[in-house]
Amino acid sequence: MLKTELLELIANGENSGVEFKRDDCRPEELAIEIVALANHKGGIILLGVEDDGTTSGIRKDRLEEWVMNIFSDKVHPWILPYYEEIKIDDSTRVAAISLSQGISKPYVLRHSGREEIYIRIGSTSRRATREQQARLFATGGLLHSELLPVSGSGFDSLDVYRLTDYINNIIGDTAKPGNDEEWIKRLTGMGLMSENEHIPPCCTIAGLVIFGLRPRSILKQAGIRVTVYKGTEKDYATKLDKVLDGSIVGLWEHEAGKGRVMIGDGLIEHFIDMIEPYISNDTLEEGDIRRERKYIYPLEAIREIIVNALVHRDWTRSVDIEVSIYADRMEIISPGGLQNSMTIEKMLAGQRSHRNPVLVETTRDYGYMEARGMGIRKKVLPLIREASGRDPEFIETDDYLKTILFPLAAINR
Repeated sequence: MLKTELLELIANGENSGVEFKRDDCRPEELAIEIVALANHKGGIILLGVEDDGTTSGIRKDRLEEWVMNIFSDKVHPWILPYYEEIKIDDSTRVAAISLSQGISKPYVLRHSGREEIYIRIGSTSRRATREQQARLFATGGLLHSELLPVSGSGFDSLDVYRLTDYINNIIGDTAKPGNDEEWIKRLTGMGLMSENEHIPPCCTIAGLVIFGLRPRSILKQAGIRVTVYKGTEKDYATKLDKVLDGSIVGLWEHEAGKGRVMIGDGLIEHFIDMIEPYISNDTLEEGDIRRERKYIYPLEAIREIIVNALVHRDWTRSVDIEVSIYADRMEIISPGGLQNSMTIEKMLAGQRSHRNPVLVETTRDYGYMEARGMGIRKKVLPLIREASGRDPEFIETDDYLKTILFPLAAINR
């Protein structure tokens, strides 16, 4: 790091990725900042800088060794930092400890025989709440929130017809369970139900949202909220404001001579049917007596994005997926940031990282998801570019991933 870069960091003050510390702090105090940054998006700790930005400089002997001992003794899992010292003037040096976002979250402080989890909120580090800890476990791949049991649900919350079709015709197992007990045992093994000796068997989140009769009546974040605005900003006067509920997958049956035929829509089909009038126009070409429907946004791209939102969302967030259609754009918000060490750049390049593997595999079995997990790169980007002449925009925060699509400019609404 150059001196000019250091001075610019100090001038900008502390934030979610920059922490100032004296080098005479206690080891556990420094470890708290390390853990919080690793559980966030990484960052830089400047030793020898006061909270107000004054450069008091480092004075501790063998400071690098002291720092590395803190990483090895008090931070778990181990994470490798980059340590350097920058000279401010002849008598003042500042140590910069740089660390990337951790890929083995949650990171914990080990001190006094306890392990504590810290997170970064703004320019402060604080203990994580139980909900925040659950999100960190899910982000690090140690907890699949889709397998959490949903209290108040049971086998009667599931659509047996959809389950039977899935087991018999998609998995290819003709041995249908003969009673409720056999069903529960089978579904528990598939990750769709959960059994505990202290409570009645209940659905997992995955089981309820894939095959549930009315998932949102029990799990309030299981729906898709669709809002259509008249203009380019949010307004109370809307063309449509509705929350969709239902099983993610459709209901199929086998018809002689036709093969598998969908006889009941799933949540994805309901969603497409609902938004279709608001993203298309009927046009009549001169000399033609038939109207042709032209789409302002490509349906296949929207379908891919909404499937991704359903299967990759963070189920510890108690909010629905939001789809907002404005006069000049469409926004799709999937609750929760990107999982593990995934970034928007990696996602666009085609890397795969599954937060909810049961949801991913089941929807892939039905053909809702692209088999190689390259739907964004191979389908969404080309279709959107062709339709609108520009790329979609992706915005990520800790709370959501927002996808912004732009309409086909040649079509007037």
